[in-house]
Amino acid sequence: MTKQPSLWSSRWVRVPLGFVATSAASLLAFYAGHDIAEMAFGNGTAKASVVKAEAPFDIVAAPNPANPTLAVAPAAAVAPPADSPFIVKSILPINEPIKFGKFYWDETRAPATGPLVVTVDLTARVISVFRDGHEIGAAAILKGYGEKPTPTGIFPITEKDADHVSNIYDAPMPHMMRLTNDGVAIHGSKVQLGYATNGCVGVPDDFAAKLFKVAKLGDKVIITDGKKMSVGDPILAGEHAL
Repeated sequence: MTKQPSLWSSRWVRVPLGFVATSAASLLAFYAGHDIAEMAFGNGTAKASVVKAEAPFDIVAAPNPANPTLAVAPAAAVAPPADSPFIVKSILPINEPIKFGKFYWDETRAPATGPLVVTVDLTARVISVFRDGHEIGAAAILKGYGEKPTPTGIFPITEKDADHVSNIYDAPMPHMMRLTNDGVAIHGSKVQLGYATNGCVGVPDDFAAKLFKVAKLGDKVIITDGKKMSVGDPILAGEHAL
């Protein structure tokens, strides 16, 4: 379910690694402790994806410097081997801002079958879908704020319902993929500027339909808040990559 908050109205962009590396230090110096994009862009057209000061990962330059950074697995876990399906092997060549309601989907670089992992970065407000380590989909998201924040962690998909209606809010949640017992899910939403969710991860309806088709019960969804990774980094590690 989506709602329209009164204070949150910034957009965001998946930015090239070169831009992040050169600008993150100065942005953090001036806007530490704040929503960086809101301070930098106000009500403009984009929210920059930057590395928070507390993030335990360094930015690693990808083969194509235009590729964006992505949400990363916890640092404490042991990384899987390089040929693991849970290592980032490729990311979509997205060289422009992802506007609300727009998404990318391209399965040509990935094998037809393989483990599926979904990552969500709440700071960048982006969702990515990986199959066998290759990113096949990416979109802008809506997230929860205030008393209904979207939780972070690693969650298996426990239920799928293409025509779900919330029994709490009496609202449609098309192509719902449940993550928690208290109602947090990925589902189709009206992904527009100025809207938020009640803790769920809202994605464009068509993107939700594509993800619903390829995802299965038990597939992992990693939700982080500002942590990054690039080609060669683990998506899942330790016991979660088994």
